[in-house]
Amino acid sequence: MNHSTRQKVPDAQTEHETDEQEGSRSCPECESSTLVRSSDESEISCEECGLILEEETIDRGPEWRAFNQSERDSKSRVGAPTTQTMHDKGLTTTIDWKNKDAYGRSLSAEKQTQMNRLRKWQERIRTKDAGERNLQFALSETDRMASALGIPRSVREVASVLYRRTLDEDLIRGRSIEGVATSTLYAACRMEGIPRSLDEVAAVSRVDRMEIGRTYRYISQELGLEMQPVDPKQYVPRFCSELDLSEEVQTKANEIIDTTAEKGLLSGKSPTGYAAAAIYASALLCNEKKTQREVADVAQVTEVTIRNRYQEQIDALGIHS
Repeated sequence: MNHSTRQKVPDAQTEHETDEQEGSRSCPECESSTLVRSSDESEISCEECGLILEEETIDRGPEWRAFNQSERDSKSRVGAPTTQTMHDKGLTTTIDWKNKDAYGRSLSAEKQTQMNRLRKWQERIRTKDAGERNLQFALSETDRMASALGIPRSVREVASVLYRRTLDEDLIRGRSIEGVATSTLYAACRMEGIPRSLDEVAAVSRVDRMEIGRTYRYISQELGLEMQPVDPKQYVPRFCSELDLSEEVQTKANEIIDTTAEKGLLSGKSPTGYAAAAIYASALLCNEKKTQREVADVAQVTEVTIRNRYQEQIDALGIHS
Protein backbone atom coordinates (compact mmCIF):
# COMPACT_ATOMS: atom_id res chain seq x y z
CA MET A 1 0.00 0.00 0.00
CA ASN A 2 1.41 3.37 -0.97
CA HIS A 3 1.58 5.72 2.01
CA SER A 4 3.23 8.63 0.17
CA THR A 5 -0.12 10.21 -0.67
CA ARG A 6 -1.30 10.08 2.94
CA GLN A 7 -1.06 12.49 5.80
CA LYS A 8 -1.20 12.04 9.56
CA VAL A 9 -4.57 12.42 11.22
CA PRO A 10 -3.43 14.91 13.93
CA ASP A 11 -2.32 17.31 11.14
CA ALA A 12 -5.61 16.98 9.22
CA GLN A 13 -8.15 17.64 11.93
CA THR A 14 -11.35 19.04 10.43
CA GLU A 15 -14.53 20.34 11.97
CA HIS A 16 -16.57 17.30 10.88
CA GLU A 17 -14.39 14.69 12.61
CA THR A 18 -15.92 12.95 15.60
CA ASP A 19 -14.71 13.37 19.17
CA GLU A 20 -13.30 9.82 19.04
CA GLN A 21 -11.08 10.67 16.06
CA GLU A 22 -9.92 13.87 17.68
CA GLY A 23 -8.85 12.06 20.84
CA SER A 24 -5.84 9.82 21.46
CA ARG A 25 -6.71 6.92 19.16
CA SER A 26 -4.45 3.90 18.58
CA CYS A 27 -4.28 0.87 16.31
CA PRO A 28 -5.91 -2.27 17.86
CA GLU A 29 -3.39 -4.54 16.08
CA CYS A 30 0.00 -3.02 16.96
CA GLU A 31 -1.17 -0.31 19.42
CA SER A 32 0.55 2.37 17.35
CA SER A 33 -0.91 5.86 17.57
CA THR A 34 0.40 6.87 14.13
CA LEU A 35 -2.81 6.80 12.10
CA VAL A 36 -3.08 8.30 8.62
CA ARG A 37 -5.96 9.36 6.42
CA SER A 38 -5.88 8.71 2.69
CA SER A 39 -5.64 11.63 0.26
CA ASP A 40 -9.30 11.28 -0.73
CA GLU A 41 -10.25 10.90 2.97
CA SER A 42 -12.07 7.65 2.25
CA GLU A 43 -10.19 5.50 4.78
CA ILE A 44 -8.06 5.63 7.92
CA SER A 45 -5.20 3.15 8.39
CA CYS A 46 -2.22 2.46 10.65
CA GLU A 47 1.09 3.70 9.27
CA GLU A 48 3.07 0.99 11.11
CA CYS A 49 1.23 -2.25 10.21
CA GLY A 50 -1.10 -1.04 7.42
CA LEU A 51 -4.32 -2.15 9.16
CA ILE A 52 -7.35 -0.28 7.78
CA LEU A 53 -9.41 1.00 10.69
CA GLU A 54 -12.12 2.77 8.71
CA GLU A 55 -13.10 2.69 5.06
CA GLU A 56 -15.78 4.24 2.91
CA THR A 57 -16.19 7.10 5.39
CA ILE A 58 -18.67 9.83 4.58
CA ASP A 59 -17.10 12.68 2.64
CA ARG A 60 -18.62 15.84 4.06
CA GLY A 61 -16.76 18.14 1.68
CA PRO A 62 -18.20 19.77 -1.46
CA GLU A 63 -19.12 17.61 -4.42
CA TRP A 64 -17.18 19.88 -6.79
CA ARG A 65 -13.44 20.13 -7.32
CA ALA A 66 -11.44 23.34 -7.52
CA PHE A 67 -7.73 23.77 -8.25
CA ASN A 68 -7.19 27.47 -7.49
CA GLN A 69 -8.73 30.27 -5.42
CA SER A 70 -10.77 31.77 -8.25
CA GLU A 71 -12.43 28.41 -8.96
CA ARG A 72 -13.19 27.92 -5.27
CA ASP A 73 -14.74 31.39 -5.07
CA SER A 74 -16.85 30.87 -8.18
CA LYS A 75 -18.14 27.44 -7.10
CA SER A 76 -18.66 28.20 -3.44
CA ARG A 77 -22.29 28.60 -2.41
CA VAL A 78 -21.89 30.10 1.06
CA GLY A 79 -23.11 33.57 1.89
CA ALA A 80 -21.44 36.43 3.69
CA PRO A 81 -19.89 35.64 7.09
CA THR A 82 -21.90 36.35 10.21
CA THR A 83 -21.19 39.65 11.91
CA GLN A 84 -21.94 41.06 15.35
CA THR A 85 -22.46 44.52 13.88
CA MET A 86 -25.97 43.61 12.68
CA HIS A 87 -28.80 42.80 15.06
CA ASP A 88 -29.59 39.53 13.21
CA LYS A 89 -25.86 38.81 12.65
CA GLY A 90 -26.42 39.16 8.90
CA LEU A 91 -28.37 35.89 8.61
CA THR A 92 -31.59 37.30 7.16
CA THR A 93 -32.22 38.14 3.52
CA THR A 94 -31.48 41.64 2.31
CA ILE A 95 -33.30 42.99 -0.75
CA ASP A 96 -31.04 45.32 -2.71
CA TRP A 97 -32.15 48.91 -3.21
CA LYS A 98 -31.30 48.83 -6.92
CA ASN A 99 -34.34 48.26 -9.13
CA LYS A 100 -32.49 46.00 -11.56
CA ASP A 101 -32.63 42.31 -12.39
CA ALA A 102 -29.76 39.79 -12.45
CA TYR A 103 -28.69 41.01 -15.91
CA GLY A 104 -28.53 44.67 -14.86
CA ARG A 105 -31.69 45.64 -16.72
CA SER A 106 -34.10 48.10 -15.12
CA LEU A 107 -37.34 46.67 -13.76
CA SER A 108 -40.72 47.70 -15.06
CA ALA A 109 -42.83 50.16 -13.05
CA GLU A 110 -45.09 47.33 -11.88
CA LYS A 111 -42.10 45.26 -10.70
CA GLN A 112 -40.55 48.26 -8.94
CA THR A 113 -43.75 48.78 -6.97
CA GLN A 114 -43.73 45.11 -6.02
CA MET A 115 -40.08 45.23 -4.93
CA ASN A 116 -40.69 48.34 -2.82
CA ARG A 117 -43.51 46.53 -1.04
CA LEU A 118 -41.28 43.48 -0.48
CA ARG A 119 -38.47 45.66 0.91
CA LYS A 120 -40.88 47.32 3.34
CA TRP A 121 -42.17 44.00 4.65
CA GLN A 122 -38.67 42.55 4.78
CA GLU A 123 -37.55 45.41 7.05
CA ARG A 124 -40.60 44.88 9.25
CA ILE A 125 -40.12 41.15 9.77
CA ARG A 126 -36.37 41.42 10.42
CA THR A 127 -37.17 42.73 13.92
CA LYS A 128 -39.69 40.74 15.90
CA ASP A 129 -39.97 42.93 19.01
CA ALA A 130 -38.96 46.25 20.55
CA GLY A 131 -35.74 44.76 21.95
CA GLU A 132 -34.50 43.84 18.49
CA ARG A 133 -35.50 47.24 17.13
CA ASN A 134 -33.50 48.94 19.88
CA LEU A 135 -30.52 46.69 19.16
CA GLN A 136 -30.77 47.47 15.45
CA PHE A 137 -30.82 51.21 16.20
CA ALA A 138 -27.87 50.96 18.62
CA LEU A 139 -25.69 48.98 16.21
CA SER A 140 -26.51 51.33 13.34
CA GLU A 141 -25.47 54.27 15.58
CA THR A 142 -22.22 52.47 16.43
CA ASP A 143 -21.53 51.91 12.73
CA ARG A 144 -22.27 55.57 11.92
CA MET A 145 -19.93 56.89 14.61
CA ALA A 146 -17.20 54.38 13.73
CA SER A 147 -17.34 55.47 10.09
CA ALA A 148 -17.03 59.13 11.08
CA LEU A 149 -14.01 58.32 13.28
CA GLY A 150 -12.34 56.06 10.70
CA ILE A 151 -12.40 53.04 13.02
CA PRO A 152 -11.65 49.64 11.42
CA ARG A 153 -14.17 46.81 11.15
CA SER A 154 -12.52 44.69 13.87
CA VAL A 155 -13.08 47.42 16.48
CA ARG A 156 -16.72 47.76 15.40
CA GLU A 157 -17.16 44.03 16.03
CA VAL A 158 -15.74 44.41 19.56
CA ALA A 159 -18.00 47.40 20.24
CA SER A 160 -21.04 45.41 19.07
CA VAL A 161 -20.13 42.48 21.32
CA LEU A 162 -19.76 44.85 24.30
CA TYR A 163 -23.16 46.39 23.58
CA ARG A 164 -24.76 42.93 23.41
CA ARG A 165 -23.19 42.11 26.79
CA THR A 166 -24.63 45.27 28.35
CA LEU A 167 -28.00 44.30 26.90
CA ASP A 168 -27.81 40.74 28.26
CA GLU A 169 -26.85 41.97 31.74
CA ASP A 170 -29.58 44.64 31.71
CA LEU A 171 -27.16 47.55 32.13
CA ILE A 172 -29.06 49.78 29.69
CA ARG A 173 -32.05 50.30 31.96
CA GLY A 174 -32.35 53.99 32.80
CA ARG A 175 -29.76 55.04 30.21
CA SER A 176 -30.07 56.25 26.64
CA ILE A 177 -29.35 53.85 23.80
CA GLU A 178 -27.06 56.42 22.12
CA GLY A 179 -25.11 56.95 25.33
CA VAL A 180 -24.46 53.24 25.87
CA ALA A 181 -23.60 52.70 22.19
CA THR A 182 -21.08 55.57 22.28
CA SER A 183 -19.57 54.30 25.53
CA THR A 184 -19.09 50.77 24.19
CA LEU A 185 -17.46 52.17 21.05
CA TYR A 186 -15.06 54.23 23.18
CA ALA A 187 -14.34 51.17 25.35
CA ALA A 188 -13.64 49.07 22.23
CA CYS A 189 -11.15 51.70 20.99
CA ARG A 190 -9.39 51.59 24.36
CA MET A 191 -9.30 47.77 24.36
CA GLU A 192 -7.98 47.50 20.79
CA GLY A 193 -5.38 50.26 21.14
CA ILE A 194 -7.03 52.61 18.64
CA PRO A 195 -6.26 56.17 19.82
CA ARG A 196 -9.53 58.09 19.94
CA SER A 197 -10.03 60.60 22.72
CA LEU A 198 -13.28 61.08 24.58
CA ASP A 199 -13.67 64.51 22.97
CA GLU A 200 -13.33 63.00 19.48
CA VAL A 201 -15.94 60.35 20.24
CA ALA A 202 -18.27 62.93 21.78
CA ALA A 203 -17.94 65.11 18.66
CA VAL A 204 -19.65 62.47 16.48
CA SER A 205 -22.13 61.34 19.12
CA ARG A 206 -25.61 62.67 19.84
CA VAL A 207 -24.99 62.75 23.60
CA ASP A 208 -22.72 65.04 25.61
CA ARG A 209 -19.25 64.23 26.86
CA MET A 210 -20.23 64.02 30.53
CA GLU A 211 -22.89 61.34 29.92
CA ILE A 212 -20.49 59.30 27.77
CA GLY A 213 -17.81 59.37 30.47
CA ARG A 214 -20.26 58.48 33.22
CA THR A 215 -21.79 55.60 31.23
CA TYR A 216 -18.34 54.36 30.16
CA ARG A 217 -17.13 54.16 33.77
CA TYR A 218 -20.29 52.31 34.83
CA ILE A 219 -20.13 49.78 31.97
CA SER A 220 -16.41 49.09 32.36
CA GLN A 221 -16.91 48.46 36.07
CA GLU A 222 -19.96 46.21 35.67
CA LEU A 223 -18.47 44.19 32.80
CA GLY A 224 -15.08 43.92 34.51
CA LEU A 225 -13.18 45.50 31.62
CA GLU A 226 -9.52 45.85 32.53
CA MET A 227 -8.52 49.10 30.85
CA GLN A 228 -4.90 50.15 30.72
CA PRO A 229 -4.07 53.89 30.87
CA VAL A 230 -3.87 55.44 27.41
CA ASP A 231 -0.30 55.83 26.17
CA PRO A 232 0.25 59.33 24.71
CA LYS A 233 2.59 57.79 22.11
CA GLN A 234 -0.47 56.22 20.45
CA TYR A 235 -1.59 59.70 19.35
CA VAL A 236 1.78 60.84 18.02
CA PRO A 237 1.70 59.21 14.53
CA ARG A 238 -1.80 60.52 13.74
CA PHE A 239 -1.16 64.03 15.03
CA CYS A 240 2.19 64.25 13.18
CA SER A 241 0.55 63.03 9.98
CA GLU A 242 -2.19 65.67 10.18
CA LEU A 243 0.43 68.36 10.90
CA ASP A 244 2.59 67.13 8.00
CA LEU A 245 5.64 66.65 10.23
CA SER A 246 8.62 64.43 9.45
CA GLU A 247 9.55 61.06 10.90
CA GLU A 248 12.34 62.78 12.84
CA VAL A 249 9.80 64.90 14.75
CA GLN A 250 7.72 61.83 15.50
CA THR A 251 10.72 59.93 16.86
CA LYS A 252 11.81 62.90 18.98
CA ALA A 253 8.30 63.32 20.38
CA ASN A 254 8.26 59.69 21.48
CA GLU A 255 11.62 60.17 23.17
CA ILE A 256 10.32 63.22 25.04
CA ILE A 257 7.25 61.29 26.22
CA ASP A 258 9.34 58.32 27.39
CA THR A 259 11.89 60.48 29.21
CA THR A 260 9.39 62.75 30.96
CA ALA A 261 7.00 59.90 31.81
CA GLU A 262 9.82 58.11 33.63
CA LYS A 263 10.14 61.21 35.83
CA GLY A 264 6.46 61.00 36.79
CA LEU A 265 5.14 63.94 34.78
CA LEU A 266 2.46 61.91 32.97
CA SER A 267 0.52 60.99 36.11
CA GLY A 268 -2.89 62.69 36.10
CA LYS A 269 -2.34 64.41 32.76
CA SER A 270 -4.50 64.17 29.64
CA PRO A 271 -2.75 61.87 27.12
CA THR A 272 -3.82 63.98 24.14
CA GLY A 273 -2.52 67.20 25.68
CA TYR A 274 0.69 65.48 26.75
CA ALA A 275 1.26 64.12 23.22
CA ALA A 276 0.46 67.51 21.66
CA ALA A 277 2.99 69.28 23.90
CA ALA A 278 5.67 66.70 23.08
CA ILE A 279 5.03 67.16 19.35
CA TYR A 280 5.19 70.95 19.71
CA ALA A 281 8.50 70.67 21.59
CA SER A 282 10.02 68.18 19.15
CA ALA A 283 8.98 70.31 16.16
CA LEU A 284 10.85 73.26 17.67
CA LEU A 285 13.94 71.12 18.34
CA CYS A 286 13.89 69.77 14.76
CA ASN A 287 13.39 73.20 13.16
CA GLU A 288 9.91 72.34 11.84
CA LYS A 289 8.06 74.87 13.93
CA LYS A 290 4.30 74.67 14.26
CA THR A 291 2.22 77.19 16.19
CA GLN A 292 0.49 76.18 19.39
CA ARG A 293 -2.85 76.92 17.71
CA GLU A 294 -2.14 74.48 14.86
CA VAL A 295 -1.16 71.70 17.24
CA ALA A 296 -4.09 72.46 19.56
CA ASP A 297 -6.60 72.27 16.70
CA VAL A 298 -5.35 68.84 15.63
CA ALA A 299 -5.22 67.42 19.16
CA GLN A 300 -8.52 69.10 20.16
CA VAL A 301 -7.01 70.65 23.29
CA THR A 302 -6.49 74.26 24.35
CA GLU A 303 -3.35 76.29 23.79
CA VAL A 304 -3.08 76.75 27.57
CA THR A 305 -2.83 72.96 28.01
CA ILE A 306 -0.02 72.77 25.45
CA ARG A 307 1.87 75.67 27.07
CA ASN A 308 1.63 74.12 30.54
CA ARG A 309 2.64 70.60 29.44
CA TYR A 310 5.38 71.99 27.18
CA GLN A 311 6.93 74.02 30.01
CA GLU A 312 6.88 70.99 32.33
CA GLN A 313 8.49 68.77 29.71
CA ILE A 314 11.35 71.12 28.77
CA ASP A 315 12.05 71.79 32.46
CA ALA A 316 12.29 68.05 33.06
CA LEU A 317 14.60 67.68 30.07
CA GLY A 318 16.81 70.54 31.26
CA ILE A 319 16.20 72.60 28.11
CA HIS A 320 15.92 76.37 28.43
CA SER A 321 13.39 77.97 26.11
